Amino acid sequence: MTIYDVIQKPLLTEKGVTKKDTENTLCFAVDRDASKTQVRAAVEKLFKVKVAEVRTANFDGKLRRRGRFTGYRPNWKKAYVRLKAGQKAPDWAEI
Repeated sequence: MTIYDVIQKPLLTEKGVTKKDTENTLCFAVDRDASKTQVRAAVEKLFKVKVAEVRTANFDGKLRRRGRFTGYRPNWKKAYVRLKAGQKAPDWAEI
């Protein structure tokens, strides 16, 4: 799995921006099979920063309906990556 397979996209939500400002933490949607060590290595290599801690959370896909047709969104995984003190967050995280 390459670093681009591990990190799917950054999550720019109100909660994520608040965590970035107060706790120096970035949020990413990651591959469901990615481990914490893979996420750490991918963030350090891709953004050239030092990572202090990685926390992950698994989410089940929600039930969605379109008229009489029902289906589920896919399951996904979120990673909270806390940077070490003195490390600057990437520019895309500035809102």
